[in-house]
Amino acid sequence: MDIKANMQALGQRARIASAAMAKASTAAKNQALQAIAHAIRRDAAILRAANEQDLAAARTAGLEPAMLDRLTLSEQAINTMAEGLEQMVKLPDPVGEITDMKFRPSGIQIGKMRVPLGVIGIIYEARPNVTVDAAGLCIKSGNATILRGGSEAIHCNRALAKLVREGLSSAGLPADAVQVVDTTDRAAVGALITMPEYVDVIVPRGGKSLIARLMQEATVPMIKHLDGICHVYIDDKADLQKAVPVAFNAKCHRYGTCNTMETLLVARSVAPAFLPAVAAQYQEKQVELRCDPEAAAILQAYPYLATATEEDWRTEYLAPVLAVKIVADVDEAIAHINRYSSKHTESIITEDYTRAMQFLREVDSSSVMVNASTRFADGFEYGLGAEIGISNDKLHARGPVGLEGLTSQKYVVFGSGQIRQ
Repeated sequence: MDIKANMQALGQRARIASAAMAKASTAAKNQALQAIAHAIRRDAAILRAANEQDLAAARTAGLEPAMLDRLTLSEQAINTMAEGLEQMVKLPDPVGEITDMKFRPSGIQIGKMRVPLGVIGIIYEARPNVTVDAAGLCIKSGNATILRGGSEAIHCNRALAKLVREGLSSAGLPADAVQVVDTTDRAAVGALITMPEYVDVIVPRGGKSLIARLMQEATVPMIKHLDGICHVYIDDKADLQKAVPVAFNAKCHRYGTCNTMETLLVARSVAPAFLPAVAAQYQEKQVELRCDPEAAAILQAYPYLATATEEDWRTEYLAPVLAVKIVADVDEAIAHINRYSSKHTESIITEDYTRAMQFLREVDSSSVMVNASTRFADGFEYGLGAEIGISNDKLHARGPVGLEGLTSQKYVVFGSGQIRQ
């Protein structure tokens, strides 16, 4: 296969399809989403069989547990994919919305209209649910997309792509609006990220090495985040009855996700009460705690204890490993977070309103929370229907990227024959 020529052909078809998607009616887009959701539920057994092929190959290849977890398409995950599409149907269509209308002294009226980005290239590893989430969001926001999933999920992605194309066609929309790259050759990634004539933006969802490569090679703009080094800070005004389950959930709900807590910060005055309580829960999951000297002294009897190094404060483990540090107060916690965080998601547990607001204002991350687990930093949980990714950049989109993040705005002007004097 000539990879470059094949990717150019995908790009050409996507560009043509994007013009049709940009003017598609809300009704047609919603019809396609509903049809895809129906097809996913109808063919759940087929999808699980395809996923089992991928899992068997992944186990043979010796993939890490975190990667296997991302790759697994459970019955619940299949239902969640369908629910996400149905949630998107209920969301307002952002395309064509005109806002910020105002009259100028000349008599002209100026506003902004929301429009699709065009063609979106999405590169992701292991997670087959991304195929559906990304397809659905691009359809509803009037974009075309080229999806390049990881080789680990090739069988499942092919099966899902068939259902997406079926749904598009049933609604009278171009099947080429969603195309899945049908090769595992990595050269396809290099081609996709260097086709600005066909692709308007790249969204990478994968490991650090993938995104680092794209940052060096891409000639197409990207919406991205590199790491998920997330923090939870237990304030000395925290309700420990809330703090313990939140800290446990933020770390142990799932290890292999970008919104999993990787560093736990604890105010010095509550550490002797809080740390043993939460450690009792971590012990059941055999979580290794890499502690600074103060925390280690409190947890010296903990069976999975290690000494934290400087590198631990800047590490995304994606594993049952957690860095733990004692801090004096909220100011020291904020300083630590802003130094070491990847600017993804941070949470404070406190009953003090003033400190909560200080944390929200001063922590420079894309999602900042009060009294909630970092695991909520997710498009589905935010009511976006799903997410195409999470951005910790500051331009265009930040945080979970849903429908609005997949559109841009252009100025529109209404006049009644005015001429500029």
